[in-house]
Amino acid sequence: MGEGGNNGVQPRRIVVAISGASGAVYGVRLLQVLRSVAGIETHLVVSDAGWRNLQQEQGMDGLERAAVEALADQRHDVHNVGASIASGSFRCNAMVVAPCSMRTLAAVAHGLADNLITRAADVMLKERRRLVLMVRESPLHLVHLRNMVSVTEMGGIICPPLPAFYLRPQTLADIVDQSVARVLDLLDVPHNLAPRWDGLAPASAG
Repeated sequence: MGEGGNNGVQPRRIVVAISGASGAVYGVRLLQVLRSVAGIETHLVVSDAGWRNLQQEQGMDGLERAAVEALADQRHDVHNVGASIASGSFRCNAMVVAPCSMRTLAAVAHGLADNLITRAADVMLKERRRLVLMVRESPLHLVHLRNMVSVTEMGGIICPPLPAFYLRPQTLADIVDQSVARVLDLLDVPHNLAPRWDGLAPASAG
């Protein structure tokens, strides 16, 4: 759990799912930040393709997979639809799919609930809890767009990880942190991960 414990207060439970889209670093970075916040209990679930992407993009081996799992308070197998987070009676405050593949988006949009990621997302929607999907694909065809509309109409939030160049990021890590910061804002989790826009400086006279 986040540093400092929860002093007997019910923790805020947040599910972090990593699906098979490119951008597994977003889920890992989100877990790293949430781990440092007191009073938050994280639940991690990664799809089979998500683990493959972690290996491809992060150069992970078995030992490093254990390190990613260690970032979460609870780990769940994507095929275990009997896990705690599969039930609406298990109190979760929010869920983020980071990144969210078009396959996962489609399953959520159509209520398929065919693995633990899509079932947990379905629970968030039916219980009217916060669901954030960091969708990753380009270009988009009509089915992708319609699925995003469907999830939005059901109360989910589509939050593509897009760089804010006006904040002048200097590194790839800056760009990742900017997107993760937007998600943290949606979860109402305080952070100092990225600068905030204060408006343009007044133009000098003359």
